[in-house]
Amino acid sequence: QVQLVESGGGSVQAGGSLRLSCVDSGRTFSSYTMAWFRQAPGKERDVVATITWSGDRTTYADSAKGRFTISRDNAKNTVYLQMNSLKPEDTAVYTCAVRFTATQYGYWGQGTQVTVSS
Repeated sequence: QVQLVESGGGSVQAGGSLRLSCVDSGRTFSSYTMAWFRQAPGKERDVVATITWSGDRTTYADSAKGRFTISRDNAKNTVYLQMNSLKPEDTAVYTCAVRFTATQYGYWGQGTQVTVSS
């Protein structure tokens, strides 16, 4: 069974970078499309990026394009989110999940907090 654990969050100044990791301790996620979400205080949870099981296709929210990069290493059961040029509006809890369909996600991790100060 998929068991996702995120790490890599923290506090940075605007313009800084962070690399988030999401590890599947259940070691079964290699066949799934994976997604990163974020939820800011008082806002809905939104998808940030997705990556197919082979890594050959990625998608990004408009807010992430050109600044964030999603990648994965199936041998390490890990999906990454490299975030550059961070802005205060990127402050949120970032969570990874398995994408079943365009509207169905599951096996949510516990999330990791990202705080960007101006």
